[in-house]
Parts: sequence; structure tokens; C-alpha cells
Amino acid sequence: MEIIDFHAHIYPDKIAEKATQATGDFYDIAPAHNGTSEELLSAGKRAGISRFVLLPVATRPDQVRHINMFIRDEVKAHDEFYGFGTIHPECENKQDETEFILSSGLKGIKLHPDTQHFNTDDKRLYEVFDMIQGKLPVLVHCGDKRFDFSHPRRLKKVLEDFPHLQVIAAHLGGWSLFDEAFEILKDTDCFLDISSTMMFLPPEQVEYYIHGYGTDRILFGTDFPLWDPESEVRSFRHLHLTDEEFEKIAYINGMRILKRTE
Repeated sequence: MEIIDFHAHIYPDKIAEKATQATGDFYDIAPAHNGTSEELLSAGKRAGISRFVLLPVATRPDQVRHINMFIRDEVKAHDEFYGFGTIHPECENKQDETEFILSSGLKGIKLHPDTQHFNTDDKRLYEVFDMIQGKLPVLVHCGDKRFDFSHPRRLKKVLEDFPHLQVIAAHLGGWSLFDEAFEILKDTDCFLDISSTMMFLPPEQVEYYIHGYGTDRILFGTDFPLWDPESEVRSFRHLHLTDEEFEKIAYINGMRILKRTE
């Protein structure tokens, strides 16, 4: 079974350890890896993962172009990588940054409202959504009981306002708010990934959400470097799913999204 990790993070080597630890501190988690591209490829290979979608986050507007160039260059250097770009609502030239993402061969945009400190339905991002709908997907960190920035109801508002925008809701639509997210998003038109879920939920509950949302909408992801890819793949394979369902979640659904951007 070929596997795409649709939710992975890497950082430049010189800051990878510091950046990874900062993310771990934010969630009170001891990261499993150091966040370099070499470590991702090595850990992914041991887990049987052949492709990775890189999801960067700029916590300041002045970081956006540098991070997007870093991801672009990593994708050029490694056949195994697909890259999403980052954007920040405080960018003075969001149109220019979005055009850079569109012209750089990147496959989408990643948003993390909780660490970027804006609401998912912040109107400052609507010009970006308008520019990319029908062209690129947006993957949004969704759900955290500590904050309201990324509450799934805010994502539902974006889905209603941009019906042609392809959206991927991370962490089954609502990390630490799984039940609430399911009630809000189950009848919407979006994909969802299972990153950072299997460490927090019993397998039967993960299976319930997967089948409740529909296996055509689910993507596999590890949230590297917080979690170890081997452990995540092992937990995934232990779910009670059919071979067809495993293949959809591990590979087919992800490739459907990536091929639409070609």
C-alpha cells in the first residue's frame, strides 16, 4: 500500500531543533523527531511512506516569502515532497504572496489560526480564498479547546462563503473538539486529515469519525515531527477498515487533491 503523508512539517536545518521544540511546547508534547528534511525522509522510509506534503506556518508576516521559498526549494530538491505555501493576514501584499505561491509549483496554502493569531473566517484572508478557489486547496489547522481562533464553526463559515474553495480540515476537523467538529462539519464539503488524532482517541472512535465523514473525504497524515511516522502508520493499519478504505485514505484521496493542481 503506497502512503502519502498529507500533514508533515520541516524547518531549515539551523533552526529545526528550536522550531520543533517550540511547537512541542505549544502543545505540551515531547516531539519525536527534530524536524529536518533528512529526518523526515529517513523516518518516513522506515514507516513505508513514499510521499510527503509539507505544511509551513509563518507566525509573522515578514516570514512568509522566506518560508515559501524554503518549501519551494525543498520540493525541487526532493522528488518525494509536495509543498504548500504559507500566508499571514497581516501581509501588506497578500495578493503578491498568493501569486508567488501559485507560480512556484506549490500545491496549496496552510493556515494555523491558533499560532498565527487570527480567526479562520477573518475577512482579511477572503481575498486569498477568492484568488485560490478552483485553483489550490487550503489546509487549515482546526480545533483547540484552549482557543476560539480555529473553532470548526469558523471553518464552516468559510465553506459557506466560498463554495468553490477546496478545504482540508486538519485533525478530523477539530483537535480536542472532535465531537463538536463532527456535528458542525459532517454535512459540509471538505476533506479532513487524521493527523494528531490516533494518539488521543481510541481506535473505535477514529473509525466512527472516518465512516461518519465518509472515507472519500479522509487523508492520512502524521504531523511529523511531533509524532513518529512508524507509530502513526502502525496505528492506522490497526484500524478496522477494508483494503479499499485503507487505500483511499493512504493514497487515492490525497492524489486526487494534488492532481487537481497540475
